[in-house]
Order: sequence, then structure tokens, then C-alpha cells
Amino acid sequence: MEFRLLGAVSVATETGELPLGPAKRRSLLAALLLRPNRPVPVDQLAAALWDHEPPPRSRGVIQGHVSRLRVLLAGADAEVFGVELVTQGTSYVLRMPESLLDAHRFEELVTLARSQRAPADAVAMYQEALSLWQGPALSGACPSPPLQAAAHALDELRLASVEMLAAAYARLGEHNRAAAVLRAEAEAHPLRESLAAALMRALQRAGRRSEALDWFHRTRRLLADELGVDPGRELADAYGVALRGDGDVETEAAAPAPPPAPAPIPVPPQRPAASLPPDTVDLLPRMPRGFHGRTGELTALSRAAAGEAPVCLVTGPAGVGKTALVVHWAHRNRAAFPGGLLYADLRGFSDTREPTHLEVLREFLLALGIAPRRIPESANGASALYRSLAADRQLLVVLDNARGSKQVRELLPGGTRCVTVVTSRYRLRGLIASDAARPVPVDVLEPDDSTALLAAVLGKERVLAEAVGARRLVELCGGLPLALRVAAARLADQPDWSLRAMSTELADESRRLSLLDVEDTGVRAALRLTVRRLPDEVAHHFAHLGRHPGTHVDRYTAAALAGTDPDAAEAALDRLTAAHLVTRTASGHWTLHDLVRLYARGLEAGPDALVRMLDQGVATALAAADAAEPSDESCFELPSDFHPPHAIRKFEDRGAAMEWYAAERDDLILAAAAADAAGLHGRTWRLVLGLWPQMVWRVRDDWTPLLEKALGATRADDDARAEGRVLALLGWVLTEEGRTDEALAHLEAATVIAARTGDLHGEATALINLSLVQGALGSPEEAAEGCVHAAELAREAGDRHTERLALHHLSRHQLDTRQWQSALDTSLTALALAGPPGEGSAAARVLLLTAAGEALLGLGDETEGIRRLERAADEAESSGYDEGAVRALGALLRVSADVGLRARYDTAMVRLADRT
Repeated sequence: MEFRLLGAVSVATETGELPLGPAKRRSLLAALLLRPNRPVPVDQLAAALWDHEPPPRSRGVIQGHVSRLRVLLAGADAEVFGVELVTQGTSYVLRMPESLLDAHRFEELVTLARSQRAPADAVAMYQEALSLWQGPALSGACPSPPLQAAAHALDELRLASVEMLAAAYARLGEHNRAAAVLRAEAEAHPLRESLAAALMRALQRAGRRSEALDWFHRTRRLLADELGVDPGRELADAYGVALRGDGDVETEAAAPAPPPAPAPIPVPPQRPAASLPPDTVDLLPRMPRGFHGRTGELTALSRAAAGEAPVCLVTGPAGVGKTALVVHWAHRNRAAFPGGLLYADLRGFSDTREPTHLEVLREFLLALGIAPRRIPESANGASALYRSLAADRQLLVVLDNARGSKQVRELLPGGTRCVTVVTSRYRLRGLIASDAARPVPVDVLEPDDSTALLAAVLGKERVLAEAVGARRLVELCGGLPLALRVAAARLADQPDWSLRAMSTELADESRRLSLLDVEDTGVRAALRLTVRRLPDEVAHHFAHLGRHPGTHVDRYTAAALAGTDPDAAEAALDRLTAAHLVTRTASGHWTLHDLVRLYARGLEAGPDALVRMLDQGVATALAAADAAEPSDESCFELPSDFHPPHAIRKFEDRGAAMEWYAAERDDLILAAAAADAAGLHGRTWRLVLGLWPQMVWRVRDDWTPLLEKALGATRADDDARAEGRVLALLGWVLTEEGRTDEALAHLEAATVIAARTGDLHGEATALINLSLVQGALGSPEEAAEGCVHAAELAREAGDRHTERLALHHLSRHQLDTRQWQSALDTSLTALALAGPPGEGSAAARVLLLTAAGEALLGLGDETEGIRRLERAADEAESSGYDEGAVRALGALLRVSADVGLRARYDTAMVRLADRT
């Protein structure tokens, strides 16, 4: 058995490759193989399976793929090879001998090759290592950031190994062979300068000088056309050697260089890329200390700075490290700007006043050598002089902390060789429109870079000694560099305080922001300055977002919290997005960084915000339930003190309602918990009961604790009618979980309470659910009697939906007792209540058609029975009702061995397994 990452993600066995299936399953296996014998948390697996935010039910999807992988491994006798996929808490571990993994064997062979003294031995080992590759690493897996990063790292190691193989050939004097292996890779990676330089050296040593020179010019043109940069030092040195013709075939090949850092912007060919002349203007702040990571952002900034008179717009939330990024980049590229480096803090988000245009221009003009008496007194005159001086210079102008586009425009130099970099907490769309500013967004740090930032302040030893505490600290700071620096400053000031103790303190949400402030610096101070610049109506909406107990909001929820309408709320959310106080995560949804949410929670908001938000959730859940399961009666009435929202979401059909349930489930549960904590018991049970269509569709999703909370809320609310309905739903869920004894007690109580309160619909529902328990306990006659009584109650109440449900379950009980004719009559009566296709519940029609088909088969009418079952299967598949498709197709397979039916059945089973 062999596990492969060096090419397509696969598992090879003696009988062939295992059928791993879809890309997400391959991605899950790849994520586990990248960390063999170590636990991989579910959230890391989710990040590997989805490019962006994982869906709400990502955990269930992962469980389904894990189950399928276990089946595949068991079928291949993986245990014989010591391979086992096990659950460890909230993580999964793929236990295996690492020698079964091609990537492990590759790294071992490369390590051995590096240690060989004899070049011939090194060549043999590098060749064996490279023979393990069958294509680009992790092929067939999802292109998620973690897997792309892993694939890039493996590919980089392969390329480095090719360069070292060529170096080993060179030590043997086989320069033509070295050139041959390098040329293939240089063709595939034409912008990798280390490969081009190594190839040029090999060609030169092989006596092929003209080819070496041709390859340099080809690479130089590609670098200029594709990246807008000149060759780096290694490639330029190789060119110089080729020009002089002084290559020595006895000289050992240079060791391959590490992967290149993000390319700097082009340096003019007439000036060497060295330090600036001593008289060059330099107003930059000092190089930031402890700067780490940001490779992608540095590359993006270099690309944005290419071209004619570019304006680069670096944006991101407060404390994310925009200034540090730009100053670091500017220092790295200082030699590219012999005309000078200008810097001004526009203080757009400061307690002190903003400098005027004239004040900034005066500072720039003085730095550029203009005598004080020659500086114009008007802003227009100073601006004209500034632009005339910049016209013939190669300047870098950094405008830090800009509040608006207008603040920036008068300070743009205008020279074609000048580069302007602007930082702002706002997106400055006006500057993009008027001056073609190129956005470079900056987000929070990844966990590894966040940990490295802590290590830069506290020392690697201290951080490595408390790796778990460091990770938790990074998580609580949300990857925000400002928060991490403040936390690190506190720890540096108290060397006896452990990272774990600091994490424990930060875990208290009521104290977190105060702990992340030190003197006049901190998260709260930075956010206060951002919020202070907002228009009143936008600040009003922001303050009320802090009262939301969930993880994201839509326009309707934001409007309910603020007491406005959805259009006004969406406009405010758009402004807050531009200010990087909220993030748009998907179409129509916004979220807040944890620290921003805590800050908003501390702002002044009206006392009714939570109640308005809860009532908006109650009303929307009720509308979703009515759309998902149309009935003659809603599942509850609105509270007597209900706060009607300005508008709620409309649901065109069942599919739209079920999509909303899937997206909002977690936030509805959090809202119910907030209502319960606030003593708003009537809202608590209504929010839970409003989820009943989702519970029916996903019955095995551990609903019992939530329903028990709702049951307690009905009793605290002294609402017996609601208590009976929650008991009936809880009893049904317990039945599906196999906890029949508990279910029986709840359902018997539900029927008594419903009868006492005169709730005909509730009593009928409870009796139907009770019949399921009775049938499971071996009392089908008693179960059937209960369904008959339930149908009578529903008919009396004029509730066709519940009557149809009662008749469906009655037909199932009759089928179980082989009462074929009674089952047929009952199912046909219920079908008449369901109406033709397109009316009522598609699921109900499928189940009733299936029951009728099974009854006809029992009566010996195979032709009509198969026809009914085929219709049931077709309607189930067209409506996406996989459970119904499995039931109808399963019944057909009992009388038919048709290969097409078996394929449809297997397809439905796979979809069902993946979904659950």
C-alpha cells in the first residue's frame, strides 16, 4: 500500500488505486497525510476543503468523507499495513508507517543525498527521489489556501532537488547532463531566476557560451514583460561570467539558492541597486522591528507599484499593520528611488488635528531642497512647485493614515517615474475611480505568522516552551498585529507571567479589550478613532451590531437591531465595510472581527435592540416554516408584546426556506440562548420551535439539548399549549435517536397536555409521533389506532396537512402488518389530500406514492406497483429528496434487478451519506 501526494492524491494497492471519489474527499486525505500520526482539528480540515468560509454543516460533510475513507481503507486491508483513521477528540488522526507515504520517502532520500561525499552516490539518490514524482503535488485536491501552500512547498523542494542534482552532475564534470535536467525545469518555470542562473553556469561550463547568453536575454525579457523587474544578482552574476568567458569546468557548481523573496520594483539600469547617495532625501520612519510574514502582501505591493506613476492603496482595519508593511517595503526598495523617499502621516484617524495640505507640502518642499523663503504661501502654488520638482525625479511618496480621497489628491506627485503609496482604514473608492489607485488589501495574520510575531518580541525559546499557550493567545487576539504586540508587551514586562495565564485572562470577554490596551496604544483606542469618524447613522448601526449574539448579520437583522429599515441598514453596512469594521463574507451577509464585536458591545445602544432582533428572527423563522412545510396552521402565534420589524425576508419556495435554515441555523441557536439568558422565555421556545422543518430534514443533528432548553422555556413562560408541542417534537427526535423509553414518556405527556388545552393540531401531531414509538415497541395495532384518532382530530380542526401525515403513518403501520388493501386505500385517500404534483409537500407525495406502490406489490399487482414506485422515485430525484428516493428505489429493487435502478439507488445513498 502506498499513499501518494507527489502527483495526484491517491492510494495505490496491489489491486490498483482506491476509488477516492470527489475532490473534497481527496483534499481531506491530503490534509491528513500532510500531518501523519498527528491530530488534525476539524477546523483545519474545513479550511483545506473550502476556499472561503466553510458552510454551516461543514462538520457533517467532513464526517461523511471520513466514514467513506474508513470504508475504503478497511476494504483494502489497511490495518495489515498498520494504517488506521481514528477520531481523537475534535480531531482526526491517520496512523500509519510514514514509509508508506511518497512525500516522506522523497524527503528522506533528499536528506541522504545531501550528506553524500561522493557525487555519484548523491546523483543516484537524487534520481531515485525525483522518480517518485508523477505530476504537480496534490493534484486533484481542492485549491484551498492551506493545500496550495503545502503543494507549493513540496514543489519548491522538488525544484531545489533538481538544482542539487545538477550541482552533483557538475561535481562529476558532467555539465551537459546538468544542463539537460536544468533546461527541462527552466522551461517549465521560466521566471525562477535560480534555475536560469544554474542553467547558464552549466551551459558555460559545457562550452556552450552562446546558449548561456541567449538564455539570459530570454529570461531578462520575460522578467521585464511579466513582472516589470530587472534580473537579480545571481542571474546578473551568471551573465557576467558568461560574458567574460571565464567559466572553469573544474569549478564546483554553486549551491542552489533558496526560493526568491517577493520581487522588488524595477531598479533603473543606469543606477546600481545599492544604498542611496548620502544627499538623497529620506523622510521614512525607522524600519519596523519584529516585522514577519506578509510575503503575499509585499508581492502585491511590488506589482501595484509597477508601471507609470502608480498610486498604491493599502487598506485594512485598525491595528492590522498597514504602516509597518509599507515602511518595511519602502526600506527594502529604497535603492529604486534615487530621487528621494517622502513620508507624511495625514493623521486621518488620530486624536490630534489633521495637517493641512500646505503643511505637508511645505515639509516635502523643504526636504527636496527648496529654501523656506521660496516656498509659496498658497496651497495651490506649493502644489504646483511640488509637482514640477517631482516631474523629473524618481520619488517614493508614502501618505499614511489617509481619511479620504480628497486629502490625498493634492499630494500626488504626478511624475511618471514617481510611486505613491497610500494607507487608509477606508477603501477610498473615490481615489480608485479618479486616479486608478491599485488596492492592496491587508488582513489579519495567519496563525504561524502571528506566533512568529510573538516570538520576535518574547524570544523563540519562551514561545516554543509554551506552544499551546501561544496558539491560544494568537486565537484570542484574532491575528491582529496590534493586539499581539500589546499582549507581547505585557508579557515582556512580566517575564514570570506564562502565556497560558495571559490566555486565561484574555478568555474573559469582559476584560479582553482592557488587557489589549497599554498606555495610549491599544485595540480600543484604535477602534475608537475609526468609529469617531463615522456619520451618526452609520455609528448608530455599528453600536447596535454589538448586541447581536450570532456570528453574522444580514440587512434584515441589522435593521431590526438598529430599529431602521433594511435599505438604511444595508447602506450603513456598506459604509462599515469600507471602514473595515465589518467584513462581507457572502452575498448579503456581514461579520465582525471578535475584537471589533467586543468593542461594539461596549457602546451605547437602545434597551430594545435584543428584543427587536429576536422578534425579527421569530417572524422570519415562522415565514420559513410556512414556506418549507405549508400547513393549515402555523406552528405558533406571535408574542403579545411582539415588535413588528420593518420587513422580513420573503421565501419563494421550500428550497429558499431550507437554504435559509442551513445558513442561519447556528445564529438562530445562539439567538435562542441569548433570549433564554435574558429571561425572554417566549422568544426562546418560539425560535427553537421555528426550526422544526430543519429538524425534520436533519433529524440526527443532536437537537435534543436545544429542545430541552425550549421545553424549560415553555414552562417558565407558563404556556401549556407550547409545552405540548415542544414535547411532541422532542419525543419524535428521541424516537429517531433510538431512545424510545424517553420518547414514550414525552409523547404520552404531550397528548394529555394537548387534549387539556384543546389543541387539536397539537394532539394529532403528538398521537402520530406516539404511534412511531408504539410501532417500534411492537404494538402496531395500538399505533394504527392512534393514527386513526389523529386523522379524525386533524379533520375536525380542518388541518389537511396533519390529516395527510396521520394517514401516511397509518398506511406504514398497515404495511408492517401486511394489510395490503387497507394500506392501499389509506395511501390513496392521503394522496387525494396532497393534491397533484406541484401542490403541497413534495416529500409527502413521494412517501405516499411509495406506500401505495408497496401495497400494490403486496396485492400482487406488480405492474401498477412498479409504476407508482417509479413515479415516486422520479419525483423524489427531481425535488432533491434523497431519503424518499432511497425508499422508493429500495422498494423497486426488491422486485427488479435492473442495473439502472441500482445505479440510481447508489447515487442517492452517496448523496445522503455526504449530506448527513
